[in-house]
Amino acid sequence: MSTDHGHHIDYPDSTAPPPRLEVVATVPGAPPAPEGAEAMTILVTLPPGSPGAPPHRHSGPAYGYVIKGEIVFELEGEPERVVKAGEAFWEPGGDVIHYQDGNHLTDEESAFVVTMFCAPGQPMLTVVSAEELEARRDRRAPR
Repeated sequence: MSTDHGHHIDYPDSTAPPPRLEVVATVPGAPPAPEGAEAMTILVTLPPGSPGAPPHRHSGPAYGYVIKGEIVFELEGEPERVVKAGEAFWEPGGDVIHYQDGNHLTDEESAFVVTMFCAPGQPMLTVVSAEELEARRDRRAPR
């Protein structure tokens, strides 16, 4: 994700300072949302040490921003990484397995906001079976 878009808005009739717009992240070439997708924004709060959701997938892309703490984030084919407060993440959805989204901290909460573009009539999250995880084991980055 890149962040090389700077923005400034002039507001000539205001005596207060103008708003500051800061691009946190962009996703060049991001996959399109499923046709007729429902955009859904959720707040996820993880208690200390929470493993988060079990391995799962989403029917469309998801874009998130960590607002507090640190999360462990791992997508199929990518090494796990820690995303800290003030940082963003994204996943393409579809067939890609999202292995981890747990709290990296054992002594405090972590929280993130995520906007997902869900295919109509499909749940926002589908848990992946143990059998499928085993069948796709070679697609997970070495740990």
